[in-house]
Amino acid sequence: MPDTLELRHTYDALLERITHLRGFFDPESKRPRLETVEARIAQPDFWNDQEQARKILKERRRLAQAIETAAFYDRETADLEVLFEFAEADPASLTELEQRLRVLQQKVEADETQMLLSGPNDANNAIVRIQSGAGGTDAQDWAEMLLRMYLRWCERRGFKTSLLDVQPGKEAGITSAEFTVEGDYAYGLLSCESGVHRLVRISPFSSAGTRETSFASIFVTPEVEDDIEIEINEKDLRIDTYRSSGAGGQHVNVTDSAIRITHLPTGIVVSCQNQRSQHQNREVAMKVLKSRLYELELERRRAESAKLEAAKRDISFGSQIRNYVLHPYRLVKDTRTKLERSDVESVLDGDLDDFIKEYLVARSRQPDGVLVAGDDE
Repeated sequence: MPDTLELRHTYDALLERITHLRGFFDPESKRPRLETVEARIAQPDFWNDQEQARKILKERRRLAQAIETAAFYDRETADLEVLFEFAEADPASLTELEQRLRVLQQKVEADETQMLLSGPNDANNAIVRIQSGAGGTDAQDWAEMLLRMYLRWCERRGFKTSLLDVQPGKEAGITSAEFTVEGDYAYGLLSCESGVHRLVRISPFSSAGTRETSFASIFVTPEVEDDIEIEINEKDLRIDTYRSSGAGGQHVNVTDSAIRITHLPTGIVVSCQNQRSQHQNREVAMKVLKSRLYELELERRRAESAKLEAAKRDISFGSQIRNYVLHPYRLVKDTRTKLERSDVESVLDGDLDDFIKEYLVARSRQPDGVLVAGDDE
């Protein structure tokens, strides 16, 4: 067990990071705003506009969370100072001190990740699309593995997910899937995962037991707020109804009212089949289309930067942001940050936070905020 001197060094380093975080959460400026929001909520006509009420309640939750986080750090540091005094002569206090410092460090790391999310849409919900690429049946199986990985990551985070559409592969896996993620900073976190993901393994679909390389891509867009104006003309839409034929099971309610909307000017196609009525499926599909068009407009505005070029790479070798190698060795390596992990099973089970934070930190150090994939093996 570490002694108090060693723990004091750890604590002092955490104190510096906490001071920086407190400036980010800024409870002094948020308290007056929270009082204003609370006064608005207390007004009798608050629920007359339910959509606006929902946004105000969301703002209140974020303000209250920021203030409470700052208060938590104040309480915790005060308690730890007392524990340091007791730990010199009390082994039980020393044990408690070590445990609480470990928990505090995890909290600091999670909050530092949030501090790196300052984009205009980072706090929004996310819409995630997974598309299989080069590699045939292996790639379709890989796309399904990625779907599980991200759903598990969302579960770990306490985010709510809703599967919108799944297109099964001919033999196994999926050709594509789309789902929404509801939670604070869902888009900012998941946007770090946009790009091509490469898997190397012994193929379970080859009788010869050959090693195969498979690719699948992740596209992440923010769920845009209703007050953002995106003009969609009905004449630009082709709307088809069909019977849902996705993976089924617990994920998809099979109905005759699935909707597929094609936006003719851009060629964007969105589908939804998990709602119980054609009207509900159309409403969700239109929301996804609006999100895609919004992201497309943002891409046009930043077309001069390397971001757009990186996003348009083929779903094949040389464009991957991350490699997952299961044979002849076991390693997950991010080609943008060079972060490596050998516990492949944990990563595939949704343990992605360190990859996300490492990417956010590396991106924040770039003058133009651009961090592209390398051609790493």
